[in-house]
Formats: sequence, structure tokens, C-alpha cells
Amino acid sequence: MKAAIFEEPGKMSVKEMDRPEIKKPTDAIIRILRACVCGSDLWWYRGIAKRESGSSVGHEAIGIVEEIGSDVTAINKGDFVIVPFTHGCGKCAACRAGFDGACLNPTDGPNGGYQGEYLRFEHANWALVKIPGKPEDYTDTQLNNFLTLADVMATGYHAAVSAEVKAGDTTVVIGDGAVGLCGVIGARLRGASRIILMSHHEDRAELGREFGATDIVSERGDDAVKHVMELTNGAGADSILECVGATSAIEQAGQIARPGAVIGRVGVPQTEPSSNTLFWKNIGLRGGIASVTTYDKNILLDAVLKGEINPGKVFTKRFDLDHIQEAYEAMDKRAAIKSLVIVADK
Repeated sequence: MKAAIFEEPGKMSVKEMDRPEIKKPTDAIIRILRACVCGSDLWWYRGIAKRESGSSVGHEAIGIVEEIGSDVTAINKGDFVIVPFTHGCGKCAACRAGFDGACLNPTDGPNGGYQGEYLRFEHANWALVKIPGKPEDYTDTQLNNFLTLADVMATGYHAAVSAEVKAGDTTVVIGDGAVGLCGVIGARLRGASRIILMSHHEDRAELGREFGATDIVSERGDDAVKHVMELTNGAGADSILECVGATSAIEQAGQIARPGAVIGRVGVPQTEPSSNTLFWKNIGLRGGIASVTTYDKNILLDAVLKGEINPGKVFTKRFDLDHIQEAYEAMDKRAAIKSLVIVADK
């Protein structure tokens, strides 16, 4: 099978690898149809984070179940599925509480390999999300929508849930990447009446408006804080979605939050902020790895099937697997909001 391989910072390749096999009775083998490049993949592509040379990559996909382990009963061979980056077991305290992104029964090793023709998926019985019917039942647009449910849409929604966005809120979204844009959708799904997107790029701001943003703040730094405070009549926002991860973004979120607001953060933090930054305004800070399977099963898949949301529009460039280098370059150079990778036809 062909798979995308990380060679060194700035260099990807496609190589022939052994097809994965069932190792545990809870495993499934997935034939990948579509995958994509995530903003977090750029950490090691840019050399910011370490990754072993020669390792397979990717953590978002949709595909067809090719084989199942003996303990897998909820999913069958031939099922069309969303393949989350999380592998929740569905049984531990974290999964039962709705935090499958923090499952207490870890998988064998680091997540990866979704950007390839086949994938071994652990905890398949609960974590995989079955899509009704077959891929050929859906349009290209719908297939892209399903793909976002493997990570980016669920992560954006997790930011909104973590921020406790509720009906009538004025919500600010920090970050205009794919996660932030999906956070706009998440805030709208939870009933925010005003959604302020902080964006410095017109193409992303335009998509944010389409997704439900009512206001765009294009300034940076203190000027951005001033603009948000003006829009909120000096009170600050009821809820803030921090979708960047930079320490400065969390600090900015604290500046624009009203007293008692909650910041939902899904960007992996560079460092934790000082508690005093948020203490004096009684501001809450929560968030982490998205509960992908829980959100998909409870709300997001149904919203896509009903046509209520179209998060697949974050894919602004598409590539086949043989052009994985170009897919990463497009993300690295901000030529694409998110790169779609077509691995196989329906």
C-alpha cells in the first residue's frame, strides 16, 4: 500500500508500506477514501516539534471498513465510516463522561497513518462513526463535510462547548484557521446571537461570515482588543473560543472577556498562563482534546446529513496522495485553509 511519509522538516514522500493487520480483537482495518492535512501537522513539518523520520502521518479520514476484530460488533465489514483522530474505548470514566478525547485506555502508539491507503484503527467498536449508506450515495461536498467530522469540525465544536456558549451569547473566536472557522459554526449551533471572528485574511473572513460570523475584527494586538470592547459596549464577550494555542492568544482572550466569562481553548498551549491573568475577572479557562466520537454521534453527523452545516468548505485545495508534498506546502504557505487529500475513488 502507498502511504505518506515524513522524511525531514519540509520534505514529505509517498512510499510502499506493508498493509496493516489486525493485532487486537478490538481493531478494524480501514480502506481510506479521503484524508487531509491539519494545522498541527505543520509543527513537525516546519521542524517546530520532533517526529521520527520515516514515520507515517495524518490523523483525519473517512473510509470503508475492510476487516474487523473478533470483539467488534457495532461496526461491520463494508461500513462507510468517519475515522476520528481519537480512539475512545467508550467504556472508561472519561468516555462515559463525554470526554473520549482523553480516553483512559490509550492505544498502542502515536496516532498517525491516516494519509495512506489503509489504516489499523484501535477501539473500533465504539470510536468509529458509521455514516448511513455508501460513499456513492453522497455528493463531493457531503463527503468533504463528513471528513471534517474526523477532527476539525469536532474540535471547533469542542471549543464552543468548553466555552459554555449558550443562546443569546456574544462570542469571540480567536483564530481564522480551519478550527477557528469551524468554531464559528459551533458557536452558531449552540445559539450565539453575535459571533465576532478575529481574522486578518479576507478569504478566511469571508468564509467565516458564510459560516455565521456577524462581525470581523481584522486588527492585531491592542487595537484588536479595543475594537472588540467597542463592539461589546465595553463589557467584553460572554464566551471566547481560543483556537490558536499561543500564550498571547489566551492572554488576549482574557482581555476581551467579560467578568464571569469562560474561555474554551482547543489550540495546544505553548505555556500555561499565570492564574492571576484571569483571576481578577472570575474568568474560566477550560478545553483540550475534542470529544470527536461523542459530538459526531450526538449532534454533528446529523447536522451534516440534514444540510444544516457545511464545514467541508474549509478545504480550499485538493491533491491526490502522490502529491502530498504539494498538499503540505499549500498549508505551510497559507495558500490553502486546509488541504484535502483524495486517496481513493468511492
